[in-house]
Amino acid sequence: MSIRRLRSNPKTRADVNLVTEELKNLYYKRLLPIEKYYSFHHFHSPSYEDAEFDNKPMVLVMGQYSTGKTTFVRYLIEQDFPGSRVGPEPTTDCFTALMHGEVEAVIPGNALTVDPKKPFRHLEPFGNAFLNRFQCVQMPNQVLESISLIDTPGILTASKRKLSRGYDFPAVLRWFAERVDRIILLFDAHKLEFPDELTRAFGALCGYEDKLRVVLNKADRVDSQQLMRVYGALMWSLGKVFRTPEILRVYIGSFWSEPRQMCDHYQLLEFEEEDLLSDIRNLPRNAAVRKLNDLVKRARLAHAHIISYLKQEMPTIFCKESKKHNLIYQLPVIFTKIQQRHRVPAGDFPDCTKMQGKLLGQDFSKFKALKPSLMASLDKLLTTDIANLVPLLQQQELRKKSLPGVLDGEFLGTFRPEHYKRDPFKELKRDEESSETDFDEWAVEKHKPKYDEIFFNLSPNGGKLSGSKVKAWMTTTLLPNPVLAHIWRLSDVDGDGMLDNEEFALAVHLIEGKLEGHWLPRELPSHLVPPSKRLRGVIHLYIYHHVTNT
Repeated sequence: MSIRRLRSNPKTRADVNLVTEELKNLYYKRLLPIEKYYSFHHFHSPSYEDAEFDNKPMVLVMGQYSTGKTTFVRYLIEQDFPGSRVGPEPTTDCFTALMHGEVEAVIPGNALTVDPKKPFRHLEPFGNAFLNRFQCVQMPNQVLESISLIDTPGILTASKRKLSRGYDFPAVLRWFAERVDRIILLFDAHKLEFPDELTRAFGALCGYEDKLRVVLNKADRVDSQQLMRVYGALMWSLGKVFRTPEILRVYIGSFWSEPRQMCDHYQLLEFEEEDLLSDIRNLPRNAAVRKLNDLVKRARLAHAHIISYLKQEMPTIFCKESKKHNLIYQLPVIFTKIQQRHRVPAGDFPDCTKMQGKLLGQDFSKFKALKPSLMASLDKLLTTDIANLVPLLQQQELRKKSLPGVLDGEFLGTFRPEHYKRDPFKELKRDEESSETDFDEWAVEKHKPKYDEIFFNLSPNGGKLSGSKVKAWMTTTLLPNPVLAHIWRLSDVDGDGMLDNEEFALAVHLIEGKLEGHWLPRELPSHLVPPSKRLRGVIHLYIYHHVTNT
């Protein structure tokens, strides 16, 4: 299902809005009163606001400098964005949130913290040193209609660890990690190292490993033997840092829209790339599930039991301060007692060391004991309300949402091996054609004799080349398969799964432009529509609008 078709389906939008509104109601009615009563926000994360329920899924891209973070973002949206710089040295020195907007605009960090429509209001406590290094770029990009991307500063190496950022970098990463839907952690296959700042950044991600996807980037620049050694070293290092029995999924690829270098593991890179793009492509469909999961994690946290226990143990008049420090010291033992008394799973307790640090500055006499009505409301949320919401989530998951460009699953899927046995491009469908017909010259015409020579050397049948023949030739350019799929979609103007000489000339023209470093158009502009297809495009457009309006 394309983005345009999804927009035209009000029932889908209603399903999504219904789930979101129900999540909001459950939070404000059931959970927020408990969080306020037990001062949850002083110890853990700030309260949720409407923007955090309503905003699109977010993807956080992080890694050391020169691992390809900004290039990866540009690869996903297929265009440059204001402030993006690419180079071997640290070039991205700020957090940049890429979001959809009708007009291109750059919003500085201080303005973002007062915008109720943006989910960044609680970043203000990190101070001006951070907010001066934070911005939001709004762009009329189709991919950003479904997801938002956050580019981050490169993590510094050991040689640069003495440099101070002026703000708590790991704490900012943890703030984003709690709220984003996916974390993409990039490593360079040429320089695999784990400096101090990277280790601290890993500490900020603890508890959110389910959102983490590790990418070993630029893997086409090493041979298979080197890749095997680097991959093994990366897995070993990740196991030491995260200290979990589960193995993190590591994707191997070269994520940019330029031609890759031919290597022994070229096909492996294609499969890995498709797996990662498929994971990102499913984020809009699973966004409500992720929000529900985060809501349940907040509700299950044993914060109320901890605060209540500390309140009960405090003396009424004498020795309050010494008792307070004694309770903080014995917090691990207190956790065990609460776990046994209330049958709370060990995984529902916060980090003990961090909790001890937070408790040092608190007045225990102001803590509240367990309130039966609030605990009953919390129990109803976890046992009844969430169960009633699951059927709505299942209905929403059945309505798949595809993303355009390199994330468009409908066209990316035509390059899968199971499609090779039949015409691999036959299922592609052309969107509405350009409505303009009053243009004089076809931009491809001057190079068409050269393109025709390639066309006839491929032995067309009945004046057309089959999808399999064209695909075999296109892959020799070494451009990534998603980029070639997008070029095919633009070139197969009549949508018949084959290319005539004009459509093939258009495809070669687009490939040459891409090889020269130009961005591909989202939709075929009027000056590139083949002359023989222009009248047909007008007829298709008339039919499309007639069917849509009726």
